[in-house]
Amino acid sequence: MNERDTSAGRRAALRAAVAAGVAAALPSLARAQAAWPSRPIRFVVPFAPGGSSEIVARSTAVELTKLLGQSVYVENKPGGAGNVAMAEVAAATDQHTLVLGHIGTLAVNPFIFDKLPYDPIRDFKPVSLLAKVPSLYVVHPDVPAKNLKEFVALAKAKPGQLNYGSAGNGSAGHLAFEYLKMATDIFVLHVPYRGTGPQLTDLLAGRLQAASVGAPAILQFIRTGKLRCIATGTTQRIAQLPDVPTVAEQGWPGFEMTQWYGLLAPANLAQPALDKLAAAAAKAMREPAALERLNSDAAIAVGGTPAEFAAFIAQERERWKPVIARAKVKPD
Repeated sequence: MNERDTSAGRRAALRAAVAAGVAAALPSLARAQAAWPSRPIRFVVPFAPGGSSEIVARSTAVELTKLLGQSVYVENKPGGAGNVAMAEVAAATDQHTLVLGHIGTLAVNPFIFDKLPYDPIRDFKPVSLLAKVPSLYVVHPDVPAKNLKEFVALAKAKPGQLNYGSAGNGSAGHLAFEYLKMATDIFVLHVPYRGTGPQLTDLLAGRLQAASVGAPAILQFIRTGKLRCIATGTTQRIAQLPDVPTVAEQGWPGFEMTQWYGLLAPANLAQPALDKLAAAAAKAMREPAALERLNSDAAIAVGGTPAEFAAFIAQERERWKPVIARAKVKPD
């Protein structure tokens, strides 16, 4: 046997050894991928209990628990306009921590804070856009305005004498009302709270006069007459409040305002786990039980791929950047 034959034989033997090693490793690799999740998953909500965020998160958690075979539990962690929770989840390395993404933390905070403790693009992997929530414009029953036109007239007659509350600076409710103020050219004072729950307490008590809140959190109070809905931010009337006209219908064409929520994972989540999670999240939003829960609260289930959610986030950032600049939104 010559030297060339010996060299060729060695290469063939090496290839065979590598192939054998890969074949031997494949079952264990497959088992490792299939094993995720190997323990309960922590689903962090960056806001206080009582708002639309919790309703969407808990509905999603119930379905993901069924689909992934591990408990998915919701943990509310408010503070810093959502920055506290986002920073903590961005740094998580346990492969079992997720966070609820939101218009505020992903499309607003980058433009109102000089420096964020997280990078909304680099530190997270988009998983799926979960749901959109109609923004409703409401007043306390003591406010002498039956609809948006009457409220605008009242605000113009008393500039700066009316107030509205929100879940905090940069929150969806804050943006929604500032957007309305810009469209209608009114001056109403903003009172920020630390979450939707505390805000609703004062609104229901009459210490606040108006607000824009996601439909799931306040439909019950509208139905019982504790709050009066003067307009919806949707392009069409919602089935739950068929007699309430949209902002556009009442004289401001083209107006649209909805909140949205999506699922995010830390950037270090392994790709096989991300793929499995994304498929489960998209399916979760199509489950009959989830659709029924969300529809009953006027929330619109979405679902979708990581790429679609990433594109949506980029689109929303471009949409809200000029609004924030014009309204001069500042953090707490």
